[in-house]
Formats: sequence, structure tokens, C-alpha cells
Amino acid sequence: MSFYINLELALSTNNVNTKKLYVLSCLDNCTKNEIDNSFTKAPKIFLVPSFYSICTIVEPKMLVARKNLDTMGGLGTLIHSIAHIEYSAIDLAIDAVYRFREMPIQYRIDWLEVALDEIRHFEMLLELLAKVGYKYGDFPVHQGLFDVSMNTTSSVIDRMAVVPRYFEASGLDVNPQIIKKLKNLKKLPIILELISTLEIILHEEIDHVHKGDKWFKYLCDQDGLKYSVYFDILEKYELLNKHRPHLNNKDRKNAGFSCEEIIRLGSKECK
Repeated sequence: MSFYINLELALSTNNVNTKKLYVLSCLDNCTKNEIDNSFTKAPKIFLVPSFYSICTIVEPKMLVARKNLDTMGGLGTLIHSIAHIEYSAIDLAIDAVYRFREMPIQYRIDWLEVALDEIRHFEMLLELLAKVGYKYGDFPVHQGLFDVSMNTTSSVIDRMAVVPRYFEASGLDVNPQIIKKLKNLKKLPIILELISTLEIILHEEIDHVHKGDKWFKYLCDQDGLKYSVYFDILEKYELLNKHRPHLNNKDRKNAGFSCEEIIRLGSKECK
């Protein structure tokens, strides 16, 4: 079966185990350089996300507030919201390969590897969610990241700037703040497990952002663009003036951001 048909099937299914099988097959094709480059069917524009049939989708302002983290319900809300981000990230990584077919083989390998990481993160969070009495789909979700992927279908440089270099990089900022809040409740065993899981995710997301940084800069170099075009792209998608109160300078720098960029994003200092 065609490499791209498998990717489309991976994006269409809501079964994460099935997604994993397709991704593994496609990664094997890449490492063996067995990709059908004669495949001419244009990438599909998806009208609904793959989680459409298992989650209730609402506007972000309608989401359940993440509070009372010392209760199973409060923890369930938090874990579910993080699991949903990881699920969305699976499809974002797959779509980056499915859609932008002109990119080098290493680009495809990078994002398929990211998809496998995101699948593993999602599975870890599902286990924790089950321990507090819930499953994926028990709480409403929004489709913001799906909308982002569909809004950036026509430009790979926009996709690299907006998804890994903006939204995933924002996760580097938010994750430590969640961990800090949870540490006040670490007497609960489930909290310790969640902190450990979030620390793993944080460490691995640095590499994901770094891959986005690598390919964003590759595309800039290919087109003779200055890296500062990043801010033009953020402005284009109305993301430049979003409030970012706690920039994680250390991890952003490890992921490829310059101090000049970090300051422009809102940090008061960067060393």
C-alpha cells in the first residue's frame, strides 16, 4: 500500500494503536527509502479531526476549569486536557509528513519519530487517566490544534513556525508551571506519577521543538529568508501579541531559540 495512503489512514482513524502501526510502517519505508514518489493524489483537507467521533468538541471558553487537583475529578480534568494535547500532536506530526511531500527524507523520519513519541506520551497519560477513573473522551475538548494544522496546509515554513516553534514551544513554558503546582500536592502517589510523566514529556518535547527549529531554519536558508521572518508569520496568524507570562528560557535555548527571539517573545532577560 502507498506510503501516503497509509499516512492518510493514520490521520483518519481515532484508534491510536492503529495509528502506531501505520506510522511504524511508514518509518520503515523511509529508513529503507521505499516511498512511492509516483503517487499523485493531492493531500486531503480534513473537515473534522480524527477525535471527532469520541470527544465532545466545544469552544475553548466552554472547557471545564482545571482546579481542585487534590480530587480525582480535578486530576481527571487536568490529565485529560494534557492527553488531548498529546493526541492532537500525534496527528500534527503525521500531517507534517503527509502534506509536505517536497521535503527531504530526514524530515519525514524526524516527524514520524515525533509521532511515535506523542503516541507513547498519550498512552502514558491514558494509564494515569484510568487510575483516577476516567477515559479519553470523558471531558469536552477543543479543536484548536486541528484548526491550526488546517490553516497551515499551504506552507511548510508556516507549519514549522506555528506548530513546533510556537505551540509546542509554548508547552515548554506551561509544563514546568503545572509541575510546580502539582509538587504542592505530591503526598498523593498519583500526583508523583503525573509529575514523573510530565517531566518525561517536557524533556522529549525539547527535541520536538528543536526539530521544528531545524526545519524552519532549513527552509529559511533555502529561500534566502532571515530567521526573523518567524515573527512575520506569527503576526500573520495573530499569535505575536499573545500573553506569555513564564517563558522557559533554558529549554527554549536548548530547542534552538536565540536570546534575541526570547526577549522579543516577552522575556525580561535571557542569559
